[in-house]
Amino acid sequence: MAKGLGRRSLLRFLGAGVAATSAAGALAGRGAEPVAASTHPAVARGGRLRRWAMVIDLRRCDGCQSVGKPPQCTRACIEGHFAPQPMEWIEVYEGHLPGGGTQFIPTPCQQCQNAPCVNVCPVAATFATPEGVVLIDQQRCIGCRICMEACPYDRRFFNWGQAPQPPEALFMEYDAEHQSPAIKGTVMKCDFCPDMARSGRLPYCAQGCPNNAIYYGDLEEDLATNGEEVVRFARFIATSSAYRLKEDLGTEPRVFYIPGHGEAAGRSPFKRGRLPTQWPWQKRVRQGAVPWTR
Repeated sequence: MAKGLGRRSLLRFLGAGVAATSAAGALAGRGAEPVAASTHPAVARGGRLRRWAMVIDLRRCDGCQSVGKPPQCTRACIEGHFAPQPMEWIEVYEGHLPGGGTQFIPTPCQQCQNAPCVNVCPVAATFATPEGVVLIDQQRCIGCRICMEACPYDRRFFNWGQAPQPPEALFMEYDAEHQSPAIKGTVMKCDFCPDMARSGRLPYCAQGCPNNAIYYGDLEEDLATNGEEVVRFARFIATSSAYRLKEDLGTEPRVFYIPGHGEAAGRSPFKRGRLPTQWPWQKRVRQGAVPWTR
């Protein structure tokens, strides 16, 4: 743990810094042209840009088997973003281990710094903010789905009809950083919760994880927290032999994984299966919603 800086102080520190740098990202999310890093307000005042990143400690992730529930990171994301059924913006896959057994792998958008989705979008609806977060402006998206084809991580989802969302989603003011209410004929995905970071809070997935397996932080300040402890980002991933998914593709993801199968939570790699994901408002979706399957 980093000395002299508690988790609450870290969150306040990161949130305060983001508040000073929010204007450009907000404009980009409302259809304006993305702002160059060189003209970002924080840089103009001699400050720093945040470089948001995530570490998922698979030693702690047991697919929520220990609490007898579906993956709670997924549920928290669904509840916080009103993510339509069947979208799982952070999906927990059960992967096979060499020699037998399985591990659970929570998979949000990888926030690639050389993002294929950004490179192929014909109308600039998908864009990267100066902090490196990849967002989608649904008000600009034409639904061509080329970005879905380009994403090597299968982390994009299409609204085939009027999305199944709770009634309260209708009262939200649309913003690319939150993507509600969902718009028919557009693509959605994990947005890395920049609005949460701006207010000094962890993303919904990190807050919902019962085993504190998800760390969120800033590469520029070299700090990250899971809400329980604060770590030095670079040292943490180096000493834990962290890796990134499909690194050979050159996408430069900002989501890192520490190898494991839930052993820190007491899980045996041979305990297979997880409970199916649930959408809490399945029985009270707005009128006219059309469920679909992936």
